[in-house]
Amino acid sequence: MDSAPPHLTGPADQTASGQVIGLMSGIVHATGCVIAYWWVVAAAAVIVWLASEMVVRHLARKASAERMALELVPSRHFDPGFEEIFRRGVQLARASTSMPWWAPRRSKMVQVRLRADGSSPLRYRIEGPAGAQRLLSITPFGPGVTVNRARPIVDKPRDHVVRAEFILRGKPTAPLRDVPLAPDPLQPLIDAVSDLRAELGDLAEIRLDIQRAPKWSLRARRLQLMMDARRAERREAQRAARWVRQDATNIEDSLTWQLQQLVAGKQGGGGRRLVMPPIPRRVTLEDALGKLAEDDHLVRVQLLVMCASNVEGRAHARLAQLQAALDVFGGGSRWAMRGWRVGPWRFGADRWPSRRGFERRWALGHCQPPRPNWVRLDELTGLLKPPTVHCRLPLFAGDLPTFEYGNPDLLLQGIYRGPDGRRRLVATYARETLFEVGVGKAGGGKTERALAQAIGWAHAGGGLMFVDPHRDSWPRALPFLAHDHLMQRIALIDLNASGPAPQLSCWNPIGMHQGQVAHEVVEATADAYASVLSWDDATAPRALTIFTASLAVLVAVNEAACHAGRPEDQATIFHVRSLLTDPDFRRAALTAVEGRLDEETRSWWRTVFPTLPTDAFAVVLNPIGRLAANPVTRAFLGQPTGVYNIRAAMDSRMIVWVCPGGNGPTDRLITALLARDLLRAVRSRRDTPEGQRVPFRPYFDELITLTGAAPETIAAMFEDFRKYRVHVHGMTQLLARLPIPVRLSLVQNASTLASTAGSQSAIAPITAEWGDRPGPDVVAALDRYEHYMSLTVEGRRVGPVRITGPHLDDVFADYARPHQAAALERAARATAAAAPLDQLTDRAAKQLTRVSAFLAQHATTPSNVQVNKKGYK
Repeated sequence: MDSAPPHLTGPADQTASGQVIGLMSGIVHATGCVIAYWWVVAAAAVIVWLASEMVVRHLARKASAERMALELVPSRHFDPGFEEIFRRGVQLARASTSMPWWAPRRSKMVQVRLRADGSSPLRYRIEGPAGAQRLLSITPFGPGVTVNRARPIVDKPRDHVVRAEFILRGKPTAPLRDVPLAPDPLQPLIDAVSDLRAELGDLAEIRLDIQRAPKWSLRARRLQLMMDARRAERREAQRAARWVRQDATNIEDSLTWQLQQLVAGKQGGGGRRLVMPPIPRRVTLEDALGKLAEDDHLVRVQLLVMCASNVEGRAHARLAQLQAALDVFGGGSRWAMRGWRVGPWRFGADRWPSRRGFERRWALGHCQPPRPNWVRLDELTGLLKPPTVHCRLPLFAGDLPTFEYGNPDLLLQGIYRGPDGRRRLVATYARETLFEVGVGKAGGGKTERALAQAIGWAHAGGGLMFVDPHRDSWPRALPFLAHDHLMQRIALIDLNASGPAPQLSCWNPIGMHQGQVAHEVVEATADAYASVLSWDDATAPRALTIFTASLAVLVAVNEAACHAGRPEDQATIFHVRSLLTDPDFRRAALTAVEGRLDEETRSWWRTVFPTLPTDAFAVVLNPIGRLAANPVTRAFLGQPTGVYNIRAAMDSRMIVWVCPGGNGPTDRLITALLARDLLRAVRSRRDTPEGQRVPFRPYFDELITLTGAAPETIAAMFEDFRKYRVHVHGMTQLLARLPIPVRLSLVQNASTLASTAGSQSAIAPITAEWGDRPGPDVVAALDRYEHYMSLTVEGRRVGPVRITGPHLDDVFADYARPHQAAALERAARATAAAAPLDQLTDRAAKQLTRVSAFLAQHATTPSNVQVNKKGYK
């Protein structure tokens, strides 16, 4: 019965057996052909792969050509929360899919570009599909970030370029380190590029490509991880079982266990104990997959870095710095540079075979990481936003220009020390530096910095006025201004009258020989007196009226004298006393200027003045009497003419040094007259087209002293002068001691706000304007000549940044001409027409006689006269 009889085997069975045998032989034959001709199969597979790769590359290149770029510019107070950054990441992940259906996966990505080339600390760009522009233009960051359409960047070739690709190393399911938002996670990267030098061709750029994780690849990876976790758990259970059995055997074979058996009387009974091996622990998804357990907000990333320079070694050093900066994000997984090292050589993105693929991905923006760098969006929060308020940004030449000697477009600010220790002179643009305020304790370096700025401006051809009540600034600046091309432009108005043979310049505030407008002169002089003496319409209406009417008559007298060609017969401010108390002088003056006074003024002298009691004049005459009692002020203000003409000085780019001489009541009155005359002169520039107004810079040292004399005048300067291209620089020890109108105008309009060391209470108003970054305690601890300052450059605020104040002996050492200082002193006094004090005093004493003689000889003259303008010669 081993085989069926032949008559029982049918034809159908024989046919089926033949087919099976034929199939098997065909398979064997085909396998043999494949083995024999394996190269044909391999070549066909390679051809198919190359053809498909060429098609995919063509489509990817075509898709990459339809991309757009946005540049995000954060504001100074940009401070987003975690939720805002996370929402931005969701937007980026969504935008990566805004591609045509035919676009290959490698082109479906959004790129974050962090770029530094020495012109700015860090440029933050987003590049993505053109269809995602509307989605990416509206950010969750709100007004804290300005989104601008960006143009393509074209880099010049550099001599030395290094490339690197970073991949995730470590446990694949572990997250990156949770880096806090304060300080800014971008700070290590910005520190790594903070010493870039544009003139050396330095460049560093980081590109982070983000795309949604492919589902099929993610499922395969999850399956692999689960299998690996289960195998690991089984191996662990088996290892534990072996140890348990080994421990049990060792215990039973021990002498202690055998003695226990003898004592218990169980010897030889029951055999060995039954040992239960441990059961493998159930592997959960969370334990095995970690951050890959959920699909939500999981993306694939590619991190490419390129550094370049025209100097050998700098690019490699920069890459090492960036590598160290990326280590900050390392946790369970970390960013590691792809490649391997053999001795002194490293084989990575810079060498074959990886370099060509790197350059293709870099140029076209394709995301093809060599391994699946899967991360969750919350791991990338530090890279999904521009630098925030918690980030310290270095200053480059594009942020704060470098000072150039003799350049009239730049205004020296100080010395900036970069992160690499290099020091450079920094400046602001003169057209943008409208007003400056410097605060700090005495000796901190405020005046030294102002002097350096003024000297640099003077050598660049600019005009200025330096008002210093204490005169210390003049001898300090003298050697650095003693140049032949400056001597004819410098005038010294010094009221200190020091030395055995003092010399003074002179000025007639109500003189008309320089072509002033009569009512402006009256208003300026009256307002100066009123500000010092606290006169107003409520407290001293009668004194203000008497003084204004007297000035109107004396100005008309001076107008008549100039029209007659006798400017040396003009009245001065001291003739107010004669006008009010001497009937003969008053009668002659009113008769001589009858036609030059308006009807209201003439009516007041005819009807109101005779009714005034004699004691009504005391409040007007007392301050004039104090001026007359001081020989210096008597000589300075008692001359009929003087070359001091601040309007002419502005228009001719003069350098005028004014030293009022102190801060007493008389000195304050002189200061008020000068300040009000400056205000009048600047406002008179309305007769000149704006484009023809010559820039002029008044420097006010010791603002407390100056504003004590003319608070409203100084406040008006900070409010109005910008319109006339006159830019005020003020320095004070205590901002709180300034009158409220001055303080408010200073802080409101300051283009530059600077502070040296001082008490915290004195510095607090300044740091409050900076949002207490830095705080008063930081500024109060500054060394001498150190400043914190905020500046205006190209319409935006820079800083507060720490700046070292320039020291004249260092910054302008090449300009020092001490051997010509005496010659400059003589030339400056000659330009100001200075004369011996006794000579001026004698002339002032005789001026009343000259004016009386003129009034007696002349009758009324027409009021519409033309007067020649005279200024400095």
